[in-house]
Amino acid sequence: MNLYSVKTAAYNAAMTKKPSENKARIRRAPGKARPPRAQRKGDVTKPGARGKVAGIASPYHHGSLRDALLQAAERVLERDGLSGLTLRAVAREAGVSHAAPTHHFGDLTGLVSELAAIGFQQFCAAMAAACDRPAPPAEQVRLRVHAYVNYARAHPGLYGLMFRTERLDMSRPSLHEAANASFAGFAGAIGASRQESISAQALTLDQGAALVRAWSLVHGFTMLLLDDRLSDVLRRLPDGIEVETLLDAMLRSTVVRPPGA
Repeated sequence: MNLYSVKTAAYNAAMTKKPSENKARIRRAPGKARPPRAQRKGDVTKPGARGKVAGIASPYHHGSLRDALLQAAERVLERDGLSGLTLRAVAREAGVSHAAPTHHFGDLTGLVSELAAIGFQQFCAAMAAACDRPAPPAEQVRLRVHAYVNYARAHPGLYGLMFRTERLDMSRPSLHEAANASFAGFAGAIGASRQESISAQALTLDQGAALVRAWSLVHGFTMLLLDDRLSDVLRRLPDGIEVETLLDAMLRSTVVRPPGA
């Protein structure tokens, strides 16, 4: 046996002992597609994942993720309170990555400020809708105030956030505009009840006093109601008197006053 024969025999013996290595060197046939990623080893959908596959959020249509995050933020706020409203809690509620809220809002202040802006927009729309039919000025005020209180009762967490200025960035255009529109609507209603025009940009002392008097009454009443501090008063009143009746009695004696009264 010559040297060439010895090398050939050694090569054949080595190839016979390592079949797995041979298979590893076989290339994929031309034109054969790689298997889908979800079929590869290690790609498993997490149990209970909301809209996620392998830890990646499912795609949203353009612009809808921001809305989904704000909706999730309101759910967290109403369920867990302001102390439970964090960027991670919102991402978890929406079923997206923890980085998503930061990408859209920057930080928690940005998120809660945008949420408060939506609150003011809804709040303003609810009061405007309550006065969408002709009625005397006093009745317009009554309807508007009841809409004010009813909105707060339906969204207690969001209503509370709207007036927590230390947690909000009032310089954000959306929040600044929504809050101003809400104030202008309230000022217009009080002006109508006084049979005068009230500009939200420039007030006389008497007009300012009228606005603050009405706002203090309605906001104070709302907070007492949300904190369940009126139940003791109501149980002392004659049977059949509800919160709405008590509110109407307060409005008749306090809010609707002519100029200078």
